[in-house]
Amino acid sequence: MAQKKQETALTGLSDKEVLISREKHGTNLLTPPKRPSMWKLYLEKFRDPVIRILLVAAFFSLVISIIENEYAETIGIFFAIFLATGIGFYFEYDANKKFDLLNAVGEETPVTVIRNGKVREIPRKEIVVGDIVVLNTGEEIPADGILLEAISLQVNESNLTGELMVNKTINEELFDEEATYPSNEVMRGTTVVDGHGIMKVERVGDSTEIGKVARQATEQSEEETPLNIQLTKLAGFIGKIGFTIATLTFIVFTAKDLYSYLNVNEITDWHGWMAIARIVLKYFMMAVTLIVVAVPEGLPMSVTLSLALNMRRMLKTNNLVRKMHACETMGAITVICTDKTGTLTQNLMQVHEAKLDATKADLIAEGISANSTAFLEETGESKKPSGVGNPTEIALLLWLNEQGKNYLELRENAKVINQLTFSTERKYMATLVDSPIQQKKVLYIKGAPEIVMGKCNLSPEELTHYNADLLAYQNKAMRTLGLAYKFIPENSGNDCAELVNEGNMIFLGIVAISDPIRPDVPEAVQKCQSAGIGVKIVTGDTPGTATEIARQIGLWKPEDTDRNRITGIEFAALSDEEALDRVLDLKVMSRARPMDKQRLVQLLQQKGAVVAVTGDGTNDAPALNHAQVGLSMGTGTSVAKEASDITLLDDSFHSIATAVMWGRSLYKNIQRFIVFQLTINVVALASVLLGAFFGTELPLTVTQMLWVNLIMDTFAAMALASIPPSADVMNEKPRKTDDFIITKVMRKNILGVGFCFLAILMTLIVIIKQMPADLVGQALTQFFTIFVMLQFWNLFNASVFGTNHSVFKDSRHALGMLSVAIIILVGQILIVEFGGKVFRTEPMDFITWIYIIAGTSFVLWIGEIHRWIKRIQKKN
Repeated sequence: MAQKKQETALTGLSDKEVLISREKHGTNLLTPPKRPSMWKLYLEKFRDPVIRILLVAAFFSLVISIIENEYAETIGIFFAIFLATGIGFYFEYDANKKFDLLNAVGEETPVTVIRNGKVREIPRKEIVVGDIVVLNTGEEIPADGILLEAISLQVNESNLTGELMVNKTINEELFDEEATYPSNEVMRGTTVVDGHGIMKVERVGDSTEIGKVARQATEQSEEETPLNIQLTKLAGFIGKIGFTIATLTFIVFTAKDLYSYLNVNEITDWHGWMAIARIVLKYFMMAVTLIVVAVPEGLPMSVTLSLALNMRRMLKTNNLVRKMHACETMGAITVICTDKTGTLTQNLMQVHEAKLDATKADLIAEGISANSTAFLEETGESKKPSGVGNPTEIALLLWLNEQGKNYLELRENAKVINQLTFSTERKYMATLVDSPIQQKKVLYIKGAPEIVMGKCNLSPEELTHYNADLLAYQNKAMRTLGLAYKFIPENSGNDCAELVNEGNMIFLGIVAISDPIRPDVPEAVQKCQSAGIGVKIVTGDTPGTATEIARQIGLWKPEDTDRNRITGIEFAALSDEEALDRVLDLKVMSRARPMDKQRLVQLLQQKGAVVAVTGDGTNDAPALNHAQVGLSMGTGTSVAKEASDITLLDDSFHSIATAVMWGRSLYKNIQRFIVFQLTINVVALASVLLGAFFGTELPLTVTQMLWVNLIMDTFAAMALASIPPSADVMNEKPRKTDDFIITKVMRKNILGVGFCFLAILMTLIVIIKQMPADLVGQALTQFFTIFVMLQFWNLFNASVFGTNHSVFKDSRHALGMLSVAIIILVGQILIVEFGGKVFRTEPMDFITWIYIIAGTSFVLWIGEIHRWIKRIQKKN
């Protein structure tokens, strides 16, 4: 069998076999995720519940326009619809374009293969099942396969399991039973860190482990966003009220007029029927007006604008938002499932502590430099240091660099006589050099401390002391290395293995190496916990390492037990009922595979949690896709980024806490807008309804209502959406997804303020009713302007709703509001002066304008006095 394998390894596939294999198993390309077409992206915007009600209103309005041959109103409604859907579409399309630039994937990377008995290089995409691939240090593995040869082979599997260094071997005695993937198999997308090997390709393209994960990552997740659920409820509520009032009004008024008409007239010909049709149509038109008045046309626009502005602003805080709803959903999350490597930690092995013999600094520096195969890379000022080769060796070189020693110079000056590279079997590396510093031959060795100490002459006390240190480091989930040396007489042999086995080495000490946590993570985790958000670590690392990291970031507390942690294999063995019982208590999941993370997310969602997932590896993609918000890292893989909603450009967990603050503040701003908008709608609905009872013609036309509901609301939405986020929101608990968006306080405000405005407007209607016919046109224009100005001043109150602050407290806030207010005022003046027949207005003189503007400003001053009293009460 071994002979057959060796032959295959030497000759590889023939050209004909390559074609047959490609025909049978496909190419080595991952199917790119299906992007919705531009049309689909645009049509998705019509799923908005409020837009749907608007479409119904537009249809009725169109029917009436055709009958009456007056199209201004209908055009206004359709303009509203296309404006709201257009803005949302543009911002998402723009973010997708930016994102595509971030993701250029190289399928042309050259790979060394053996075909027709010859070694040659081919592009990665041309690899087929059965190919024999030569693997060297630093190369990415091009497909899934089984190892035929492995010499000191170590692979970085962080893309798939989160582990930076996994030993690979073909020796069955050395297989790691706990490993996520078998020790003699290698996976596409992982990288050779050390050693070299030969593999036979078993799976290519979508059949590879990474391909399966990528497919899970592009499945459509049916989870509705919390905001959508809230808005659907609101639209349903408003729709019901609007339709009920409109239907009742239609029935009452039509019945009343028909009764009056039929009492006086008899229907003998089609003229009579036309008169009846006219009565029915008149009140049908009024019913439609009531529905249009009840539906807040500006709401979809305001939500879209708020989300779009937030998308732009969040980019400045290192959050590239790809899917618009994610801005707001971040404010509703109750659980964050985060991976460890690169998100909580720096994804860079560093020396935590070096307990070395300080009197032998020269020997230590030369030993680390010469007895190593790694190199450091030149990086810019702001970039993190990096290297090529074994991460542990890179950590030692970085440490040496910090001591001000030049490893390259030391390495080049020390003439290497013989070298024994690290192997998983030996667990050490040794190098024999001709040392210019010591002027003699020196043998340097580094490796597993217990192995290295066994080759040295250490007293029992020293052994006890070092073992205690090792235990302390291992309990903190750190890697440890022992360093030793011995001088070799000139006449001795040069075989490293023999020289090491002779023993009598001098121990230099131990080095503890770890992937340190990011300095800002503990504070960010604390912020999330105080905001009522649970944090869970899901990693491919060992249980010990995962728990230690959880302890360092303040997640794992002394009172926590085994109920709060689990391994991927144990989790997979639990039934859904057992798992549901434990998911909320879990804090750490170690040795997790991609599908374990996805299952965890889905079970948490079943428990009613709103889940955000962070990840940078391809292994994280399914969970990123199925969570309500997927957060990928800027340095992560393209598959992970493609599956996510937000990309954290600085890779930091801290940016997540910032995104939560933005999301919660945004929700507050949307609530402020609803208070402002629904006050308008309640007042308008009641004035049209009561106005009809009083018997005047409609006090507000549909076109006037659209001006108030649309243009005014668009600017109001911009003003309210641009209120900066407040850190206070992080002291509140997350809102429940089934909470109604209109709270008790909001309801009181809407009805209270609405009733006051209504009393003023009804008084005006009574006065208008007694006026001579030639003055009614001017009076109705003044009525319309007073209606708009009441709302105009109320906008300032809405901007500080939910707080006791004065509108003038923050100059930036006040200026932003003022600039929008001026635009609304100018718009109103233009409509009144030039609106004519379309808006049913007549020009007003300057004095009337001053009286109306000054007279209605009491709305703001009453609000200011109310908030001032509240502030004094709070102080006392």
